[in-house]
Amino acid sequence: MKIRVLGAAAGGGFPQWNCNCRNCQSVRAGLPGFERRTQSSIAVSADGARWTLINASPDILQQFQAFAGTWPTGGLRGCGIESVVLVDAQIDHTTGLYMLREKGSPWPIWCTDPVYEDLTRGNPILHLLEHYCGVNRRPLPAGGQPFHPEGSERLDWQALPLLSAAPPYSPHRGNPVPGDNVGLTIHDPATGRRVFYAPGLAEVDEAVFAAMSAADCVMVDGTFWTDDEMISMGLSKKRARDIGHLAQSGPGGMIEQLARLPRHIRRVLIHINNTNPILDDQSAERATLTAAGIQVAYDGMEIDL
Repeated sequence: MKIRVLGAAAGGGFPQWNCNCRNCQSVRAGLPGFERRTQSSIAVSADGARWTLINASPDILQQFQAFAGTWPTGGLRGCGIESVVLVDAQIDHTTGLYMLREKGSPWPIWCTDPVYEDLTRGNPILHLLEHYCGVNRRPLPAGGQPFHPEGSERLDWQALPLLSAAPPYSPHRGNPVPGDNVGLTIHDPATGRRVFYAPGLAEVDEAVFAAMSAADCVMVDGTFWTDDEMISMGLSKKRARDIGHLAQSGPGGMIEQLARLPRHIRRVLIHINNTNPILDDQSAERATLTAAGIQVAYDGMEIDL
């Protein structure tokens, strides 16, 4: 199984277009240790030729241009991506679908029922696509049943409902339901290896920890370093957990949760907000992660399992 990180940043990317925090200033200035990142998305393949896209970020065109696996081959039009799997209905995970409207046939799009509701009511992007390429919506089972998206049929996929938050435009924003946000376990029967992917994760409950413990690699929420990061910087009145993210530091934070895993499991943080000090390669916070055996995802990162 091959995994390509198309984008590693949270919503807004890095640098964020309207942000003048130290991190964003530094990456614009080209200072060493600060690497640009586009908004969160990965691609998965069983053979390196046919790919499944997980989340379609607003930066999808830039990401496709940077990754030869998505380029057309053998014809006038085409794409190495054969289907799309959505873990939620958030803007930074779905807006890229607008950019994929030129496809010559309907896109197979796998999503849960709550996500489908959000994307046909609160933000009716799937209805809009019907006026262009069309959509073949595939119900994504959130009860652990295996499914097999086009482009990676040889892999066994399972979805696990997560405790997180629905988008602000969702009918159930204040009353979350199972399937608003899912984590994905992807298993390669040929190698026996697994990855667990959850870019938005508010809590590591028993089911999530079991899925993480059974994986060979976990790619999980790296949005904020502290729970009050945005509050302390004067950028928001909400804590990380209020918007569906588990901070890395502090009691019960992601660092502590990852430390509980068996030592052989590869640990990768993804979906990193522009304010997070771990985006500075030379920061004390990055050193803490390195000492804990935790990696920080970057655009173009490749993982073979």
